[in-house]
Amino acid sequence: MECKVKWAGDGVSFEARTASGHTVVMDGAPEAGGKNLGPRPMELLLAGTGGCTAFDVVLILKKGRHDIIDCEVSLNATRAESDPKVFTRIHFHFTVTGRNLRPEAIKRAIELSKEKYCSASIMLAKTAEITYDFEIVEA
Repeated sequence: MECKVKWAGDGVSFEARTASGHTVVMDGAPEAGGKNLGPRPMELLLAGTGGCTAFDVVLILKKGRHDIIDCEVSLNATRAESDPKVFTRIHFHFTVTGRNLRPEAIKRAIELSKEKYCSASIMLAKTAEITYDFEIVEA
């Protein structure tokens, strides 16, 4: 996997170009010299972790032939107060919508992602306590 990150030349704005050809603009907070032109790098790290685990949960449920219609995960993270300001706690709240979904199936999919498949959350678990809960919405 490769990625190229280039300084925009002003302030603390950067453009990241991924190996798949996508571009993301990142910027710092105004108090750090940024102009709020894009998400902060740590926000993208958190978003990527949410995307990674949601991908797993949807795939696991679909492979299990569960009638899933939607999956949303909200993440709430706490960071260390001093440098390096790593994530110290991340809570995932999953909202899974479908027909006749069983809580045990949702729980198992989330745990498989957390313990086996989601590289991002498994990596972040080295510094952060990872917790989760979920709700099922009947379609």
